[in-house]
Amino acid sequence: MEETTQDTKVLQLTERAVQEVKKVMEEQGFTTDDYVLEAGVVGGGCSGFQYKLGFKERKDVDKLNETIFTFFDVDVAVNNRAALYITGTTIDFHEGLDKRGFVFNNPNATHKCGCGSSFGV
Repeated sequence: MEETTQDTKVLQLTERAVQEVKKVMEEQGFTTDDYVLEAGVVGGGCSGFQYKLGFKERKDVDKLNETIFTFFDVDVAVNNRAALYITGTTIDFHEGLDKRGFVFNNPNATHKCGCGSSFGV
């Protein structure tokens, strides 16, 4: 199985993260034909930026300002401005006794908040 169809220096999704995305899409009634995963950052949080992860209708993808990456048949839209802050980031899914959820491993983050949901560069 091919992991991606494009250069993935901006973003990586682990196979475990993709499996969870597909599971959530199925639960929500979303299809990969009609929806993409949207990954990026927004201003806010105690450290300056917060990660953004959600679903977006494929027809609403802004082809001038977003790049689509494909991981195991899941398309991920990344805003080109957000790419400046997340280049090299790997999104994984963690499930354990201490926490459960998507984890962003961002080499550009110079500091993180205590709760782990925001970062600074």
